[in-house]
Amino acid sequence: MTPEDLKYTEEHEWLAKTEGSTVRVGITDYAQDQLGDVVFVELPKVGEKVDAGSPLGEVESTKSVSEIFAPVSGEVTAVNNALDESPELINSDPYGEGWIVEITATDIAALDDLMDAAAYQALTDK
Repeated sequence: MTPEDLKYTEEHEWLAKTEGSTVRVGITDYAQDQLGDVVFVELPKVGEKVDAGSPLGEVESTKSVSEIFAPVSGEVTAVNNALDESPELINSDPYGEGWIVEITATDIAALDDLMDAAAYQALTDK
């Protein structure tokens, strides 16, 4: 089930607009399923500047290590520190408690260029 109210990237990140130009970012249910059991998450630092498409952290699972890419350019304004103790939240609740970072976007209109739920579903059905 792909939540309808989110935006998606080809790298399997989701974005939810929170307030103003801030977005919450995580990886999709499809991505966590492909990764398997998540055992460690490397988070960026609050205040770090990120560019759309550049790596901002890593998710390590029992199968592999995958980079997390910034879906928008901006500044990291929050990280989910609960993942330090409980990285498995990404598996159990990828769209809720398993969020990864919040970014204040320099150009919130960039969200219009990302995929909606139907387009992301089509991508993962291939």
